[in-house]
Amino acid sequence: QVQLVESGGGLVQAGGSLRLSCAASGGTFSRYTMGWIRQTPGKEREFVAAISLSSGSTYYADSVKGRFTISRANAKNTVYLQMNSLNSEDTAVYYCATRPTMPSSWSPISNLYEYDYWGKGTQVTVSS
Repeated sequence: QVQLVESGGGLVQAGGSLRLSCAASGGTFSRYTMGWIRQTPGKEREFVAAISLSSGSTYYADSVKGRFTISRANAKNTVYLQMNSLNSEDTAVYYCATRPTMPSSWSPISNLYEYDYWGKGTQVTVSS
């Protein structure tokens, strides 16, 4: 049974940094893409970043480019999200999810319906 467990969330001041981790187990993930998606109460889930575990290709939402960095540790089936220069708009629950398909023109990386397994999320709160 596939399990994704996020950690590393917390309270941080604006301008600060946090590093999230997502540990995957119960499956073979070498050909998967793993992503981070966030959600604020009352809003739809929003794609943040993703990384291909096979090629290492990375993808970012425009809102986090230059501030967030996604990386992997394949031997540990773990993906990280380094978040710098945080602001109040980054406050959300951050979810880790797996995507078995490669992004394409008809199904971009931000298509959340393509993500099949999800973690329970970790709260990130940025105080101003």
